[in-house]
Amino acid sequence: VFSVLLLSLSCCHALYPYSHALYPYSHALYPYSHALYPYSHALTKNSYFCNASFLFLFQLRTMFFPPNVSLKVLGNHTEFQRVASLLQDTVDFDIDANASVFETNIRVVGGLLSAHLLAGRGGMELEPGWPCSGPLLRMAEDAARKLLPAFQTPSGMPYGTVNLLSGVSPTETPVTCTAGVGTFILEFATLSRLTGDATFEKAARQALRALWKTRSDIGLVGNHINILSLKWVAQDAGIGAGVDSYFEYLVKGAIMLQDEELLNMFLEYDRAIQNYTRFDDWYLWVQMHRGTVSMPVFQSLEAFWPGLQSLLGNLDSAVRTFQNYYSVWRQFGGLPEFYSIPQGYTVDKREGYPLRPELIESAMYLFRATGDHTYLQLGLDALESIEKITRTPCGYASVKDVRDHALDNRMESFFLAETIKYLYLLFDPAHFLHGGGAEGDGSWEAGGEDGQCVLGAGGFIFNTEAHPLDPAALHCCSQHAAERRAQSQTQGPPPSQSESIALKPGEKKTAPALSCPVQPFSARFAVLGQVFTDNT
Repeated sequence: VFSVLLLSLSCCHALYPYSHALYPYSHALYPYSHALYPYSHALTKNSYFCNASFLFLFQLRTMFFPPNVSLKVLGNHTEFQRVASLLQDTVDFDIDANASVFETNIRVVGGLLSAHLLAGRGGMELEPGWPCSGPLLRMAEDAARKLLPAFQTPSGMPYGTVNLLSGVSPTETPVTCTAGVGTFILEFATLSRLTGDATFEKAARQALRALWKTRSDIGLVGNHINILSLKWVAQDAGIGAGVDSYFEYLVKGAIMLQDEELLNMFLEYDRAIQNYTRFDDWYLWVQMHRGTVSMPVFQSLEAFWPGLQSLLGNLDSAVRTFQNYYSVWRQFGGLPEFYSIPQGYTVDKREGYPLRPELIESAMYLFRATGDHTYLQLGLDALESIEKITRTPCGYASVKDVRDHALDNRMESFFLAETIKYLYLLFDPAHFLHGGGAEGDGSWEAGGEDGQCVLGAGGFIFNTEAHPLDPAALHCCSQHAAERRAQSQTQGPPPSQSESIALKPGEKKTAPALSCPVQPFSARFAVLGQVFTDNT
């Protein structure tokens, strides 16, 4: 089944033949199709993964979330439906287990929301009123509610860990990373606007505003903060590990929600980042209060930055920084976790490459922004490196050391959720997730009450785990909720919902009268364009 999933890549677009190179990755996905294959990180023949030992069911099920959305993106509707049904039938979040608030949000809540929004295209039976209702949406809401106790702090900043059954432990540390505070607005706002429950978006915004108030006098934030005392425990400021997705969510949240507050926050940070951390189109780590260099290193997680800059139209800067990062890839055949910029070499004990997606993600954005085939070449380099260096009988292994390409006995789930997905989308510029190729010339879906909302026609926003979210669905459900409230005040209860409509893949229709019209991706950002111009 999974071989069929990726075999289809070879014929998707004749003008982009590199896509056939993704076919070998089918063997990496294969074990996920078996409900009792555990230890998803282990890879060698003697490992538990290949020997099909057992894992606790909850741990297993959580591993389905990233591949579940990838199945739909790559076109395997049958397996997408099977996994979605499996999740609905078996997952129960009422368990006595400690969970990372950050990871559970981006992987589980984000994955469920994305699968819910892709359910129509995946051929699943839809509830009346979808995407404002549905079983996967209710699961996402259930998972998110388990996280809310972590936000019940004087500052509104969340703890890093929560017990899914009993809430926050009395012994839980109040120290968490910046990204662990600021990486919720995409999922929580999506959930609030689809369900009509403002609790989630309010919690995310409160955390963002509290974090904003803690920035230094020169406009920077550190790496770890005590959410109770609001004292910075780690005062290194940069764009990499521990901070990265905070900046990502300010930009993507601004675009998805058309939110000037989030954009202005990022623009203020960006000015400080450019002033204090940027050197020769590299970004270093500096002391957040003084701006003095503390770590002259490039971290592989920072490779998302050129893609983020491209979303704001800062192409010159994005291209130059991307070329610096790409030069490191060419040096080693992958990005080491840390790279010393002065020495031009790896950093001790940080020589690994766990098949991270960030540089490929930036290549996807920059190729769409520029049309420069340099970014396709990076994609081809990545395919060839990963295939030559990391393939094992059971999947694709993390590289323990990029200097000699020794392998580790694990394959991270983000390889399936993000790395392969971004490679696929890099080589498929007409994919519906891009807005259907030429703007306004793509397939769309009808949804909402009476099927009068157009969904998916204006491009998608990816969360930091590469789960696509549809801004049109948020507007659609928010609009319907407002209409229902207004109607209930004047005319009593609203009429009953009718069945929503989902088009078959590739099918197009003449648009109906819209209760929530959708603009193309670039037009949606135009509302914020004047704000950006005014600030620059």
